[in-house]
Amino acid sequence: MAAMPACLVTLVVALTILLSRGQVSAAPATAERRREVRSFLRRLNKPPLATVQSPDGDVIDCVHISKQPAFDHPLLKNHTIQMRPSCHPGGMYHESHITHHPINQTWHLNGKCPENTIPIRRIKEEDVLRASSRTRYGTKRTGSIPNNNSIDDPETPNVLRGHQHAVASAQVDKCYGTKISINLWQPMISRANDFSLAQLWIIGGSYSGNDLNTIEAGWQVYPHFYSDNNPRLFIYWTSDAYKTTGCYNLLCSGFVQTNNQIAIGGSISSIFSTYGGTQYDFEILVWKDPEGGNWWLQVGSIDVGYWPSSIFSYLADSASSVMWGGEVFSPDAGQTSTRMGSGHFPKEGFGKASHMKNIQLVDSSNYLRPPNDVQLVTEQPHCYNVRNGISDDWGTYIYYGGPGKNPYCP
Repeated sequence: MAAMPACLVTLVVALTILLSRGQVSAAPATAERRREVRSFLRRLNKPPLATVQSPDGDVIDCVHISKQPAFDHPLLKNHTIQMRPSCHPGGMYHESHITHHPINQTWHLNGKCPENTIPIRRIKEEDVLRASSRTRYGTKRTGSIPNNNSIDDPETPNVLRGHQHAVASAQVDKCYGTKISINLWQPMISRANDFSLAQLWIIGGSYSGNDLNTIEAGWQVYPHFYSDNNPRLFIYWTSDAYKTTGCYNLLCSGFVQTNNQIAIGGSISSIFSTYGGTQYDFEILVWKDPEGGNWWLQVGSIDVGYWPSSIFSYLADSASSVMWGGEVFSPDAGQTSTRMGSGHFPKEGFGKASHMKNIQLVDSSNYLRPPNDVQLVTEQPHCYNVRNGISDDWGTYIYYGGPGKNPYCP
């Protein structure tokens, strides 16, 4: 791409600064764009059999299971729904020390969806208009997982700009899933377009071949996307390094939901961890069903649904690496003050720093075991950092997070 003229660089920088200060507003949507968005929403929002108005402002549509967005995918036109996994992973490592917490969502206060339907968070016109374009709505920017190369390494593709991570990773020959107990916080977001999240990544392929496959799940706070600061359960997937495939939640075809209790993208009820106080954790398990080959998602004790193996290339067989930890994204220039997790560094420990515990992998025998040779990855350790350890009660665990901008992270 040709170099941008100096005058345009100056203008872009100036506009970025003004936008971050709230002194420039996005131009009103044109009539043509509104028509395009409304057409998109008619395809996206499926006709509900019932509707629940959530106290947080969400509208939850109860859509018949056979009419969900997944079946718009060309590879799933004749797909037969697998209503439940053939089996769950065995060998629950440190199971006697795990405290199970149900996943409660705000919309549950006002109703529930009937059998044979799934709850889908309705997308509104203003949600899509906040995106840079209709085609970019609900997608991640190209390149949003860390790698073990330095961010300054000239051999590393320039795909991580704006993304900062504090994660643990494990390289495996063949991996068939992972389970974690994940600590829930409500981090402060300092810029309108920033997000902060905690998640797991199941990975195959690579950026360099444009064939990166990922399955992702966790919680995130993303005001620009959801129009509030609530922590929300989310999922993501891609089969081509985030270029044209994949999306958040159920915003594109792919993930097949089977459960009528969990709204993916729905806010989690206000039971958050507090600094120096009560800690709230919930469990996430993603594993490859040895019989059907689909990648199932379990949240708490609920089997939510699955990613069909047919939508992937590398993950149609198995994963080659797994990651766990936090990510902050800010598209604006300069270091953000958006917090990761609790906003405190790992050295502060339990009740103050964010944690993930009982980290396990699923092996070829569909058995949970602790990971070996865990590596730690962070681009700017004075902004966000990560530590790992092993204990009798917690198995393999990490502390991660940080405040972002501070005297040592200018």
